[in-house]
Amino acid sequence: MASKIRKGDRVVVLSGRDRGRQGDVLKVLPKEERAIVNGVNMARRHTKPSTTEPGGIVDKELSIHISNLALIDPKDGTKSTRVGFKTLDDGRKVRVARRSGEIIDS
Repeated sequence: MASKIRKGDRVVVLSGRDRGRQGDVLKVLPKEERAIVNGVNMARRHTKPSTTEPGGIVDKELSIHISNLALIDPKDGTKSTRVGFKTLDDGRKVRVARRSGEIIDS
C-alpha cells in the first residue's frame, strides 16, 4: 500500500511536546511507522570528534510516529488534512487532500 506521508511533505505535529509545529519530512521509516521532520523532536547529542566531523554537542532530529503527524492542505497551506487516494482516468493512483480535494504533488 502507498504511504500517506512521504519525504518532502509539509506536515504539522498533532500531539506531544512539539504539538502545532510544522516542518518538512526529511526521511520516512516505513517499517517502524516513523518519520524524521525538520526542526521537530530535537535532541542534543554529545559526539566524539572523528576524521570528518568535529566533536561537541550536536542538535539532531529524532523520529516521530506517523500517527502524530498530519499533512498540511496544499490549497491554503495552514490547516491540516487527512490523505485519501484516487485513481485518475489515465490509471495513475494519486494522493488527495480530503479537506479540499486537491491532488498532492510528490
